[in-house]
Amino acid sequence: MAPLEGGGVPIIRSHGVIMSNPVPSPHNVPMESAIPLAFTASWAAGINPYLLVLMMGLLGRFAGWDVPPGLERVDVLVIFAVLAVVDTIADKIMLIDSAWDAINTVIRPIAGAVVAALIAAPFVDIPTVAIAAAGGAVALVTHLAKATTRLAVNTSPEPASNVVVSVVEDIAVAGVIVIAVVNPWVAAAIALVLLVGAVIVAVLLVRAGRSVFRWRRAPAKMTS
Repeated sequence: MAPLEGGGVPIIRSHGVIMSNPVPSPHNVPMESAIPLAFTASWAAGINPYLLVLMMGLLGRFAGWDVPPGLERVDVLVIFAVLAVVDTIADKIMLIDSAWDAINTVIRPIAGAVVAALIAAPFVDIPTVAIAAAGGAVALVTHLAKATTRLAVNTSPEPASNVVVSVVEDIAVAGVIVIAVVNPWVAAAIALVLLVGAVIVAVLLVRAGRSVFRWRRAPAKMTS
């Protein structure tokens, strides 16, 4: 703890020079803020990376949120606004949503890796490669759980369920990002619960699908 002099102001002595209230280095930023933000962003990237980047840019430009450089640029905001609209529409049309998920199998994990590295790398003493790998893994697992669930939902003959699931996903991403601005740990906890829940649902759906497939094949084998 630095000594207190002159009214309790923290004093740090460095090479014989007394400095009062020094400007903190980026690596002195608490890890407890960077890590949950990176995790939350990676989770969001696994669902809708375009909405994630758009909201981060808007929050940085209009709400003074500290975001990676470049996300606040007008051209970047316009591009990701268009992509977010495309994602919103494609994600709500039966079968097209699964095709869109297939296209994003590469995009979402990469987005999760990049965003996690941009958020956390400057503030924590962890190799950037490790941060990017962790962010990409979180985004990939989230994406696979989402894609599996949507495949199962597409088996329903009516389109309403597909639209409802898509809207819920969009609201979840937007809501968790907003919560992250206020409390990163709460947002990360919500994202973790949603991720675990999505994985459990996806696993149950896969098992149910296999059971139905085996049940349908059994009569065919008996008749043959």
